[in-house]
Amino acid sequence: MQVLPVILSGGSGTRLWPFSRERHPKQLLEVVEGASMLQATAMRLRELADQLDVSPTPLVVCNEDYRFLTAEQLLECGYPTGDILLEPVGRNTAPALTLAALLVLGRQDDGLLLVMPADHVIADGGAFAQAVSAGVPAALAGDIVTFGVRPSRPETGYGYMRVDRAVDSAPRPVEAFVEKPDARTAEHYLADGRYLWNSGIFLLRASVWRRAIGQFSPEILRACEDAVQQSIRDVDFVRVGAEAFSACPSDSIDYAVLEKLPASPDCGVGIMAVPMDAGWCDVGAWDALWGISAKDADDNVLRGDVVVEETRSTMVISSDRLVACIGVEDLVVIETADAVLVARKDATQAVKNIVARLKREGRSQADAHRKVHRPWGYYDSIDAGERFQVKRIVVKPGGTLSLQMHHHRAEHWIVVRGTARVTRGDESFLLAENQSTYIPLGVSHRLENPGKLPLEIIEVQSGSYLGEDDIVRLADYYGRG
Repeated sequence: MQVLPVILSGGSGTRLWPFSRERHPKQLLEVVEGASMLQATAMRLRELADQLDVSPTPLVVCNEDYRFLTAEQLLECGYPTGDILLEPVGRNTAPALTLAALLVLGRQDDGLLLVMPADHVIADGGAFAQAVSAGVPAALAGDIVTFGVRPSRPETGYGYMRVDRAVDSAPRPVEAFVEKPDARTAEHYLADGRYLWNSGIFLLRASVWRRAIGQFSPEILRACEDAVQQSIRDVDFVRVGAEAFSACPSDSIDYAVLEKLPASPDCGVGIMAVPMDAGWCDVGAWDALWGISAKDADDNVLRGDVVVEETRSTMVISSDRLVACIGVEDLVVIETADAVLVARKDATQAVKNIVARLKREGRSQADAHRKVHRPWGYYDSIDAGERFQVKRIVVKPGGTLSLQMHHHRAEHWIVVRGTARVTRGDESFLLAENQSTYIPLGVSHRLENPGKLPLEIIEVQSGSYLGEDDIVRLADYYGRG
């Protein structure tokens, strides 16, 4: 039977701020060099395909706000984007999996779903493939199979599961799920030998999940059934009913179903764990990333334009500027274009508190990067002041911004690279390098790149209000309202 990968790509990962933002979550970041975590998750399937019949098109569940970047990253690593299921709002992992299962069942397919969060790192793809293969018979028999990681340290940041023994890779019945322990309890779990880290990766039939979620969380099933019934296809995306899904309770796969299964032996759904040694890590915070990254002779992780002296056991990542550290130890220093984080390595879990404070204060650094991706390319907010804002806009070859107008601002465009096709009111004309134009307030306009090279312009906005919500889209190639 063919295995259908389901990649859960929701969430924002606030503990990896300032790299991760509300509109640019951690799974879309190149946290481990060479690919984003979403891309690494998708590319992991190639090793799995050497052992199992795996669908070449994964089903990806993600938030509507970053659908275009998700599709672009999948295409970059060679995966088709025909099945991207959009959540209009975040409702945690149980509703996300329920949407995926119902969509698959609606196609008259009760295949095996391999459910993988997009924000995990797995160093040994071959060992992961072997673990999945070991779980297939139990999943085909109607059990929910989870993959438990043999603990290598007394970790307090992960949930655990208890099995009768974990001496080999054979599926074992799960006796209990336990919450994140304190340090002493974690040391006991490590010594006991029956406890595994809960990886959050699952293998199960779509119909088994529908039966389990219907029994233990029927309100989630009802809301998701309504949302899928109202779904429409939009190019590469499947849009579920927004109102129905917004009414869905928010809950995780563990809380909604899995933790209830060991205490419900008569429910008709079993829960099995496959012990796994595959170099798994849930990159939830900066200290976890430091732990899995290659280090220099002084135990430092250094990326970007970084210079250090007398520095040990420290992570320094620079994305825009030179960062120099002298005489520091056990720190995390993260630099981006609009924010810098400095923290003790053992305090990085508290980054989420900083993000919560920024949100309460309405600070833009909690929501988005200075550089914001769009389906046509990206823009970078270079400077801003009272009644003006300057942006660097890069449009991909063939990219087209929406036909739009603004109530509160005018714009000046200067082409610095490439060729622009400009629509301004009833006019349409080309601009070459070093040419410019002016878009008056209230006039409809559009920017296009008709060339084969990226188009780069400098945009100067001026007016009484410069927010992104002062965009009235009159027509849009990408289906944005």
